[in-house]
Amino acid sequence: MQPLTRDDLYSLEHYADIRADFRARVMAHKKDRNVPIGDHATLYFEDRLTIQYQVQEMLRVERIFERAGIEDELGAYNPLIPDGSNWKATFMIEYADVDERRAALARLQGVEDRVWVQADGHERIFAVADEDLERSDETKTSSVHFLRFELTPGVVQALKGGAGLRMGIDHPAYEQEVEVAPRVRDALSADLD
Repeated sequence: MQPLTRDDLYSLEHYADIRADFRARVMAHKKDRNVPIGDHATLYFEDRLTIQYQVQEMLRVERIFERAGIEDELGAYNPLIPDGSNWKATFMIEYADVDERRAALARLQGVEDRVWVQADGHERIFAVADEDLERSDETKTSSVHFLRFELTPGVVQALKGGAGLRMGIDHPAYEQEVEVAPRVRDALSADLD
């Protein structure tokens, strides 16, 4: 997928006019791009459209219309667009209760490095986490991480051929795995060259 440029974005005025329709389109698109892993973790897979929405919303909220500001937002968000050989995802650890979340984030130190994907007949591929900046420290992990899954050509071919797909987390404090629905697998496979 190509990175976004200023030419791909709507002006603030035009975006205001189409925002409701654009948002509805993106939300429908996202339904096939997230994978809950157990009760407290979800992978939200990004692509060009989801990132365009994020950029448009940031420009809108921050009232950014100058070239330099737009370029800064593109520079921050473009790295989250997959490049055809990988998937990029926002990984969220979700606990509604603040105290429960705080305790879980302490127990789950390093969980971001234990998230994996696996096509039938292939080895697990573990995520590369937080390439932009460190989001964990010596006492806890963050509730949000950015992950990249670098897929081998054999895995890409298998997925495009309809192979089953599993995702999971292999961490002593949170061991879960799920079978990915075919519609989600197909949506994610469309990101691959």
